[in-house]
Formats: sequence, structure tokens, C-alpha cells
Amino acid sequence: MRFTKMHGLGNDFIVVTADTWPQEAPELARRLCDRRFGVGADGLVFLLPSRAGDVRMRILNADGSEAEQCGNAVRCVAKYYYERISGAKKEIIVETGAGLQSVRLETDGSQVESICVDMGRPILEADRVPVALEGERVVAHPVKIGEESFRFTAVSMGNPHAVIFVDDAAAFPVETWGPRLETHPLFPNKTNVEFVTVHSPRELEMRVWERGVGPTLACGTGACASLVAAVLNGTADRRARVRLKGGDLEIEWREGDDRVYMTGPARTVFEGEWNEGSG
Repeated sequence: MRFTKMHGLGNDFIVVTADTWPQEAPELARRLCDRRFGVGADGLVFLLPSRAGDVRMRILNADGSEAEQCGNAVRCVAKYYYERISGAKKEIIVETGAGLQSVRLETDGSQVESICVDMGRPILEADRVPVALEGERVVAHPVKIGEESFRFTAVSMGNPHAVIFVDDAAAFPVETWGPRLETHPLFPNKTNVEFVTVHSPRELEMRVWERGVGPTLACGTGACASLVAAVLNGTADRRARVRLKGGDLEIEWREGDDRVYMTGPARTVFEGEWNEGSG
């Protein structure tokens, strides 16, 4: 099986093209994403034929669970599609588990330099995120774990996020609290968890615990959710730079159409061939 290793700000993926979805995909994801016995990645991405868009993306986390959406993976898919399949199409539609996403590419010759993704309207209703609470929006709601308590804002960008504002995101013990919040009973489908520091209305810093993966260097949907949560809490403008461990993303939540736009890079690392007898 041929594959391409790609990343968006260090959030890395194994990208494979296929005509159909393989039934053994979850086990394949666990084997391929293993960083000691496999290729190593945060997720396995399949590019499949699409009737609704230019290409269909299905993504499995490193633990074999399927994610509805992934902003960094969408950028990788768009770059791959432009450079390997379409050849010249700078505006494409990617079909994901969260719906259709419009993507615009900035290129330098045959190479993609920057990718802007229309991530859609944020979902804020508690039952649609989902969160096991009543009400239209969950903003700065308390959650207690043992003797520690946090306040989270719930946002779905096609996948669930719990955004928690902290004094120093870079030093926050993500690996201590991330897994406990991911599986908290408040989140029936589990949740991604973002720990965010607002340095100014135009600059946020974020660390993330990704559902089904663990700590990663970047999360595109998490960056989008973080900006939306900061706006809802009155601490950020609708357009800001979100600083992640792997680099920066430009995020805008437009008031005119209520849609979130994410702009950032994607990179190809290497190509290879997976031997089915290995792993």
C-alpha cells in the first residue's frame, strides 16, 4: 500500500488514496500510526471518491476511532489533491463526516503555500455539540474533577470541543487533565480539550488534548473552537492568530455569514510503501 506522510503544523497524518473504504481500516490505523512499530502519525486519512465534492476525506485517529472532522487533515488533503490529482484546481470541495468544506489554495507554481478552509458555522447548542446539559449555549460552565474545577465553553466544529481558559497554556499540564476531561460524563461522545491563554484580542495561545489521540502539536478545529469560545467570553476579536505548539493559524469568525475560516500551511514529509506483513 502506497502512502504519503504529511503534516499541518506538526499534526501528522498518513494519507492513502483508495477506491473504497477498507473494513479493516480501524486496525490498519492502529498499526500504521504506531510511532515505534508503524509509520507513526496522529491519524490515518483516506482520500475516496466523492459524489458531492471533488474528494471525500475519512480520518481515523491513532486509536482506530473515526473523527468527524479535522482541520489540519483537510489542509493536507487539499494540498495532496492539488499537487497529485487535479493539477491546477485552486478551489475545491472536500466532503467530510461533518459536511462539505470549501477550500481555497494559494500556490507558487505547482506547490501549495497556504490553504484557507471554510470550516462552516460553529455549533453551539448543548445537545448538538453534544454536552449533557440543557440550554442553547454552554459558556464558562463549571466542571469538577476530583478536587479541581475548571470552566469550559462548548463548541462543535463538526466535532466536539471543550475550551478552557488558563493563565499559561504553554506550561499547563495537558497530559494530566486532558484525558480526564475527554472522558468526563458531561461529554457523551467524548471531547477534544483546548487549554487557551488570551494574550490579546488578536492573539491566542493554545495547547490541545485530542480525542482518541492525546496531546498533539496542533489542532485546526480546536483553533477554530478556541477563537469562537474567546469571542463568546468577550476576550477576543473575531479575527485572531492562534499560536499552537507546531506553529500559527489565522482564524476568522465572520459576523456576516457566521462561518469560521482557517488559514495555514500543510507539508509533505515523505512517501513510502507499507508491507502488509509488517507491523
